Amino acid sequence: MTMSLPRTALGDGLSTSAIGFGAMSLSSVYGEADDTESLATLHKAVDLGVTFIDTANIYGMGSNEELIAKLLRERRDEVQLATKFGIESDPRTGEFRLRGDREHARESLEASLRRLGTDHVDLYYLHRPAPDTPVEDSVAAMAEFVAEGKVRHIGLSEVTSAELRRANAVHPIAAVQSEWSIFSRDVERAVVPAAAELGVGFVPYAPMGRGFLAGQVTSSSFDGADFRRLLPRFNEENLAANLKIADLVRDVGAQAGATPAQTAIAWLYAKGRQHGLAVTPIPGTRRAARVEENAGAVGLRLSEEALARLDEAAQAAVGPRSITPISADRE
Repeated sequence: MTMSLPRTALGDGLSTSAIGFGAMSLSSVYGEADDTESLATLHKAVDLGVTFIDTANIYGMGSNEELIAKLLRERRDEVQLATKFGIESDPRTGEFRLRGDREHARESLEASLRRLGTDHVDLYYLHRPAPDTPVEDSVAAMAEFVAEGKVRHIGLSEVTSAELRRANAVHPIAAVQSEWSIFSRDVERAVVPAAAELGVGFVPYAPMGRGFLAGQVTSSSFDGADFRRLLPRFNEENLAANLKIADLVRDVGAQAGATPAQTAIAWLYAKGRQHGLAVTPIPGTRRAARVEENAGAVGLRLSEEALARLDEAAQAAVGPRSITPISADRE
């Protein structure tokens, strides 16, 4: 039996479930993943009414989209599907590079549609702006896909506020996706206010700080396939200081009768209301039980006292959120 969740109106007429599902975790970024379990988790998400599924062509080098295709074969009409382009792996060196040119955009979209087994995506993101291609040119190429019916809405990921404004002048932007959580608040300085002003929705990824705020990270010892071992906030010295934040999230949640994960997500909904911004978080997990837990955050309202405590704790985060510098305008 399929349940339903409240809907969120992002930008440009895009309506999604109030909480989404970030599928990157179904590829081996946090250690080895099992496709059978992952597919079962995806079906459980849709059963619960979590119908906004987020992937990218670079996740698992295409295998993530191929996995989601197995869900879409049975349930395409139930899903708002988002994927991305703009990061590619150099076949000679294996290094990643950014491309936002028209040729790459079209090649990437056609390849994603083949892997996903669908004739359109509901939301197509530029994964990262490329330094050698103006964001206006990338969005103009994506607008062609909208005109052709292959893309319903356009999104941008990890853009600056200036890039968002320039892009939105070319074609309406439905959503900005960026890391945003109690653990990572840099986007609140410029990007969040710009999105609110323009009527662009916000899709926070890593809303639980890559498992940290949910209490899943207690040590800096990660599996060799877990990319969190590369992130400065999770090194031994920084983690020892940051664990105080996770402890407070747990305590605030307990007083509200919520889990730490639900508390972290509810904080984002509160921030959206404060900024006048439509927010659809996309937590990721491999386990069906976690999807159900996360969905329990929809409708959870934290007290003003709880929000104030969480805001204060957020200021204590130690270490940058990324291994690459974040520009001042993104902040």
